[in-house]
Amino acid sequence: MNYVLITGASAGIGEEFARALAAEKQNLILVARREDRLASLATELSERSGVSVEVLAADLATAEGAENVVSAVTSAGWKLTGLINNAGFGDRGSFSDLSLERQLNMIQVNVTSLVALTWKLLPNLKENRDSFIVNVASTAAFQAGPGMAIYYATKAFVLSFSEALHEELRGSGVAVSALCPGATASEFAAEANMTDTRLFKAGTMSAEAVATTALARRRSAIVIPGLRNRLMVWLGKLSPRLITRRLAGWLQA
Repeated sequence: MNYVLITGASAGIGEEFARALAAEKQNLILVARREDRLASLATELSERSGVSVEVLAADLATAEGAENVVSAVTSAGWKLTGLINNAGFGDRGSFSDLSLERQLNMIQVNVTSLVALTWKLLPNLKENRDSFIVNVASTAAFQAGPGMAIYYATKAFVLSFSEALHEELRGSGVAVSALCPGATASEFAAEANMTDTRLFKAGTMSAEAVATTALARRRSAIVIPGLRNRLMVWLGKLSPRLITRRLAGWLQA
């Protein structure tokens, strides 16, 4: 039996990935910290779509989190046809004011655990010649972000890493995509203390639309859902970095 593994599956874009894939009759492995929410979602999707849904509670902000996920997959003998590294979080505030622990946890979740899961599960994915990896980056990946320095830096890493891996695995049967959403209606804004920013006040894209776009283009190297987001990235490429980083800081004020 083949599965798609989704991290950060208890809410937001991760939850919508799960719903969309269940509708495709894909069996799922749902990973997040909140086991009760995962269990509820698993029951709903199993009953509605008739798919097998496994639940793994893991904290990817710890060094052991990714290893626990890999160990569970390996011991159960689950075969993977997809990996969606969706887990991640941000926080607004100056680098010197935010706690070091929180910022290091952000790097652990957004970068280190993502890389560890990708590397350790890649042999499993290679056994299927039509598998895929979606790494959730952000439009934040395309410029520096004063007021969210670490978050923007982690997403720049995810974008660069995913693009490189897309090329390295060309012809292997494993497609790699970097998903770069902009402001999205999810728990992210509240977690990152961003609900009152200019960026989120200007409007958001639904998590469902983001996930649907990502899956439709899962074999593309970079996916930027939404016309407004694509225009912002395009305009940013034409602007001096001085302008783009100051604009990013202004949008987060």
